[in-house]
Amino acid sequence: MTDAFWAERPEEILRVDTGFRLAHIDPGSKPGTVATKLEGQTELARSAQEMRELQEKLFAQSREGAPERLLVVLQAMDAAGKGGIVNHVFGQLEPYGLELTAFKAPTEEERAHDFLWRIEPRVPGPGVIGLFDRSHFEDVLIQRVRGFAPPEEIERRYGAIVDFEERIAGKGVRIVKIMLHISPEEQGTRLLDRLNDPEKHWKYNPGDVDERVHWSSYMQAFQIAIERTHAEHAPWYVVPANAKWYARAAVQRIVISELQRLSPEWPAVKFDVAAERERVLQTLGISWP
Repeated sequence: MTDAFWAERPEEILRVDTGFRLAHIDPGSKPGTVATKLEGQTELARSAQEMRELQEKLFAQSREGAPERLLVVLQAMDAAGKGGIVNHVFGQLEPYGLELTAFKAPTEEERAHDFLWRIEPRVPGPGVIGLFDRSHFEDVLIQRVRGFAPPEEIERRYGAIVDFEERIAGKGVRIVKIMLHISPEEQGTRLLDRLNDPEKHWKYNPGDVDERVHWSSYMQAFQIAIERTHAEHAPWYVVPANAKWYARAAVQRIVISELQRLSPEWPAVKFDVAAERERVLQTLGISWP
């Protein structure tokens, strides 16, 4: 047992491995724990300080030239809970070391360039945690399913993604890709919740219903994209997401694990601590014993 909440490490059991089949993963399951929703919310709050400390170390060491940084890619069907992950997991981090990019449908200018043209400028700098709410994978998911790009172009993009991720990993970017896996039934329930609550109408997109018709095709597209782009330096995790509290706790633990892989450390000081303490005390009119 790893702790009171996790019986098995989510960063191990949710990580894609040889023989991965998305169809074999139950979106309603809660691998690694038998905890309740209340316990999940408590775990989220309990682990927040650990995550913030790792983030602060990562940022601090970059001030001394360390190149390491973390890029978290969130992909999912609509209403799978990406917004909740952003708010409840990453919202607990210090804003100065976090960069969120929510990629929407490409603009006319973006469509005039290669699909990675708008992605590369958003790669986080040293010491920063970058969060992509959707990403370059839209260009091998929706574009594959809806036929917005020809098959040969989709095929080229898999290779381009692998090359891109390998290149930025070589510059100190630790990449972690997370699919929030929701069932079509749960998605339908959440869409109805948005329609039934006037304060959530702004979240509802009629186009989401159109995409539901292609659910099986999307699952196949996810399967292929994950198979083709999973790598040691840029692993995929599939997180069952029907239970929002579970998905949030699991993503938080995965992020903590990936930050630990980077092994950030407080940078060594380049000044005499005792001498500087004495100087500060002197400005306060206090003599150090």
